[in-house]
Amino acid sequence: MIFEQRLKNEEKILFKLRYLYTQYGYQPFKMSKFEEYDFYARNKEFLVSDSVITFTDTHGKLLALKPDVTLSIIKNATEEKNTKNKVYYNENVYRVSGSSREYKEIMQAGLECIGDLDLYDMYEVVSLSAKSLGLISDDYVLEISHMGILSALLDTVTTDSEFKSLVVDCIRKKSEHELLECCEKYEASSEATKMLTNLIKLYGAPSDVCEKLKAMKVSKEFENATEELCQLCQLLKDTKEYKNIRLDFSIVSDMNYYNGIVLAGYINGVCECVLFGGRYDKLISKMGKRGGGVGFAIYTDLLASFDKECREYDVDVLLIHKPKTSVTSIQRAVEDLVAQGKSVSVQMSIPKSLRYKELKEMED
Repeated sequence: MIFEQRLKNEEKILFKLRYLYTQYGYQPFKMSKFEEYDFYARNKEFLVSDSVITFTDTHGKLLALKPDVTLSIIKNATEEKNTKNKVYYNENVYRVSGSSREYKEIMQAGLECIGDLDLYDMYEVVSLSAKSLGLISDDYVLEISHMGILSALLDTVTTDSEFKSLVVDCIRKKSEHELLECCEKYEASSEATKMLTNLIKLYGAPSDVCEKLKAMKVSKEFENATEELCQLCQLLKDTKEYKNIRLDFSIVSDMNYYNGIVLAGYINGVCECVLFGGRYDKLISKMGKRGGGVGFAIYTDLLASFDKECREYDVDVLLIHKPKTSVTSIQRAVEDLVAQGKSVSVQMSIPKSLRYKELKEMED
């Protein structure tokens, strides 16, 4: 119990996530820090950033620090009919940060389910993404979108790839004003404009949004994607996490990667998305594998700042000693406090940035 108390919040969360995933049959996946560069070069369109850190090994082979985990999991996945590869991981990746545009070491934890997927597998992964957020904080929101719905609507509206790209950007920004300007510029019909503006406004509880989606008459593909999403939401309805789930079609990603549901998770206290994932059958096919894939990643490096906000103190006791205080006296004082289950920082003066619950000063 004392050991658990001494762990930082993000460390406790990683232990809890590992336990959660093993309860549902997910096995640990561990990979090397680097792979052959050619492997990433062949699949660079699926990477978050195409800037990869490379180096030449002692045999002249070009290697890369791993910018992604999912690609390696797919490469190592076994293929057996009517089965799934279910793995979880806690890995660091190396890529350009979206905010700083500098190379960063990004800590991730997550899971992947690869193989012959069915509706239950989709439910399980989405449910585990919500449960994962709940282990971090009670105050969270899991937003769900479906790329099949957006793709079907865009195919109905236009065949112009440039127009599609601009529409996706408007939906991502939830800018109805820019969307209307875009539709006018490309001379979209009033019916097409109405369907797109209806989608951009859709946000809220799954049952409410599903009702509105089913009322939209777009195409058979749109209807099939809507049915899949709403069936998934119906399964989630009986879970305690359901109250934290919203449907939001501004959650869009690369259509070359995701072809089904897309997930984005947020917790109060962190301004960035801490969880992202979805279904990526196109990537599975591109890598020569059969079946489909679905998973998510939690950016655990973001939890360090969240943890600092959550913890009131860095240490229980700040123990200040004088220059001539005997080491034996300090040693005994520290061991006594540790035996009481308290954490101790020994200093000769008070550090400006250290938050402590109790101050103790020792004489010479």
